[in-house]
Amino acid sequence: MNEFFTISNEPEGFYKEKGSKFIARAFHVKTEDEIKDRLEELRKEFYDARHHCYAYIIGLKNQSFRANDDGEPNHSAGDPILGQIRSKNLTNTLVVVIRYFGGTKLGVGGLISAYKIATEEALNLAKIETVYSQTEFSLRFGYEVTAEVERALGEFDIEYLQKDYTDDCFFKGLLKDEDVPRLAKKLELTRQIELVFEDCTNNAS
Repeated sequence: MNEFFTISNEPEGFYKEKGSKFIARAFHVKTEDEIKDRLEELRKEFYDARHHCYAYIIGLKNQSFRANDDGEPNHSAGDPILGQIRSKNLTNTLVVVIRYFGGTKLGVGGLISAYKIATEEALNLAKIETVYSQTEFSLRFGYEVTAEVERALGEFDIEYLQKDYTDDCFFKGLLKDEDVPRLAKKLELTRQIELVFEDCTNNAS
C-alpha cells in the first residue's frame, strides 16, 4: 500500500469524569526526536498534572508504535489512545492525554473509557491528509539531452532535492513509489542517462 493518512493540524479534546479532567492533544510527527520534544513541551505546560499518557504511530511502509501509561494501571491509558489512532488509520501521529486527578478513582474500566473518549474528541477535530511513500532517485545525464529529460520529468509529481546544470547534469529527488516503473520506462530510451533509485521507506509527500 502506497497511500497513508495523517493529521495536518493540532486538535484538542476534553473529557471530564468524577472530577478528573482529561485533555487530549494530537500532533503530526515523523521522528522519535519530535515526539520527545512534544512531550517535554506538554510536561512543562501542564507541570501540575498527575499523568501525561500518550501513544503514537510513525512511519509508512515500516511503521513503529508505542503506548505509554505514565503511571496509570497497565494498558488503561496508552492502549486506548493507540486504539483510536489505529481506528482512524493514521500514521505519523502522536496523541498525548493529560490527566488532572479529581480525587475519585475511576477504576481500570473507567480509565480506559476516559482516555478513549478524550482521544476520540481530539481526532474528530483533526484535518486528515493523504501522504504517499516515496523513492529517492538520482539522475545523471549529458547537458545536450536536458530538454528531453525535463520534458519527461514534467509528467511526474517530483520533490526535487538537488539540481545541478553542468556538462554532466545531476538531479536528485523524491518520487511516489507507484511512479517508479513509469519513470524508468519513460527514460530508458534516452541517451547518456544514469538513473538510480534508492529506498526511503518512511518519506512522505
